[in-house]
Amino acid sequence: MKKTGKRWLKSGIALILILILAAGCGKKAEETTEAPTEPATTKAPPATLAPATTQAETEPETEAAPDGMVRSYLTGQWVPEEIGRRRPVSVIISNVLAAQPTYGLSHADVVYETPGEASAVRFVAFFEQYDDIKEIGSVRSARTYHAFIQKEFESIFFHYGQCEYARPYLEGGQCDCVNGVTGASEWAYHSMDDREAPHHHFTNSEEIKYAIDKLGYSTAYPENYTGHYQFVEDGESPSMPGATPANKITVGYVSNKPWFEYNAEDGLYYRYQFEEPHVDVGNDDVQLTYKNIILQVCNYEHYFDTDYLNIFMQGEGVGQYITDGQVIPVTWRKDGEWGVTHYYDSEGNEIKLNQGRTWVCIVRTERANRVEIE
Repeated sequence: MKKTGKRWLKSGIALILILILAAGCGKKAEETTEAPTEPATTKAPPATLAPATTQAETEPETEAAPDGMVRSYLTGQWVPEEIGRRRPVSVIISNVLAAQPTYGLSHADVVYETPGEASAVRFVAFFEQYDDIKEIGSVRSARTYHAFIQKEFESIFFHYGQCEYARPYLEGGQCDCVNGVTGASEWAYHSMDDREAPHHHFTNSEEIKYAIDKLGYSTAYPENYTGHYQFVEDGESPSMPGATPANKITVGYVSNKPWFEYNAEDGLYYRYQFEEPHVDVGNDDVQLTYKNIILQVCNYEHYFDTDYLNIFMQGEGVGQYITDGQVIPVTWRKDGEWGVTHYYDSEGNEIKLNQGRTWVCIVRTERANRVEIE
């Protein structure tokens, strides 16, 4: 792959101002820590960015839909209506070294990579077509910000436990959860014999569908849901004002040291971590590839004197959108606590993604300078 000169990702004055807001570190706590007597805030700090421009209106779809097909809310591609208008499932997947290899990620249409305690990261993987997946996992516990992420796609949320700070948000009526520690362990999950606890919990298509039916969750999207992302139409490419080359992206996470490499022949970004290609062993060791990469820089704080993070998914911030071997700076803004996050280019227009799969990296403010783009 042909490479350009390396440059460190900078976010300029806006990022410096955001860094000032970052909270200090706390002490590590066990997941069984009792909830505090006073609730921790989930409100974002006062915004320091210039106000985002008004969201561009979504143009009505003009092309004729193939018989029985609709546009996927996750990829923008044509999919059968029974799949594209069925709520996706989302699964928390561990990504520490002891949890390798991961299973099922090659089937996910959207993946969020999120920081956790210390240097660990976890995935929130969204599956639109989940009818024939043999293994997904290992499945781990959720954090507060995972509840907000999964809600953006109106998913049915599979996780195996949670920190106490996340409990009010997972059990407050906004999330349809399948929680492995509250009765679902025997019929929504199974153990992988060659894995040690706590990395031995897995799920699959049969268990997912059984759990949804047993818990009586609706598989239909809410009537007012119109999707998360905007996508370009067939044969079009995204507008990329101020674009610069992006052939290799090193995200800067400490534990798994991930990066993406662009392949101009197929227009996809290939993922690597732990010094080797990131493959799905449950799907013939296929390497994970994505059409779109979004880097979303977020403020955060620690919950009281613990090591648990409260990442501010609300409010607004900065980031980058990467596709077709190019990167542009973006700003992001979320529609309220439980709403959808929108991304805007330097001209104030909401970006339209390339059709295909998307990987989103949540980057803590003080670690944004570790991101490299070549």
